[in-house]
Amino acid sequence: MSEYKTVFGGLNDFTPGGVDAIDDNPKNYVFSNVFDVASRSAPYERVAVGKNLEYVIEVLRAEGQSPWYACAHDEFALCMDGEVEIHLVKPDDADVLVDPDSEGAVVLDEVPDGRKMGRIVLRRGHQALLPGGAAYRFEAGAPAVILTQTIQGPATVERWAEICQSESRPAA
Repeated sequence: MSEYKTVFGGLNDFTPGGVDAIDDNPKNYVFSNVFDVASRSAPYERVAVGKNLEYVIEVLRAEGQSPWYACAHDEFALCMDGEVEIHLVKPDDADVLVDPDSEGAVVLDEVPDGRKMGRIVLRRGHQALLPGGAAYRFEAGAPAVILTQTIQGPATVERWAEICQSESRPAA
């Protein structure tokens, strides 16, 4: 039997972790706790918590109803805590709504005209595809946490200095 126990956190129940650098500076590593970041974020602020070239993982605090978003490429949404509903619309003219050559999600000024595609209900551990060219909106009756996998774009917020560990943790 393993001496380690996996404990899954939540928005209201998490322990900030950290990097224990043996012979290096923790600033050389990106470490952030998605629940900690979500707990300090405004509803639907898309804060980058991971980045590889142009690709990002964003964390969103889902609370109430989000604005409408659209993206030229596919994105993925993963519910990390709580329950989130996603409403999807196929815009009448997706190329007018979002530039087909653009990267990342854009916030729409109004409800898009188009055909309703349906809704998806996500709970902890559930993932959904947000199809490129579609418009979508999140809705949560209680605070929840979503991770999105996307390309960095106009809706992405970078707060690395605020969310990443910058000093060694005290010795235990």
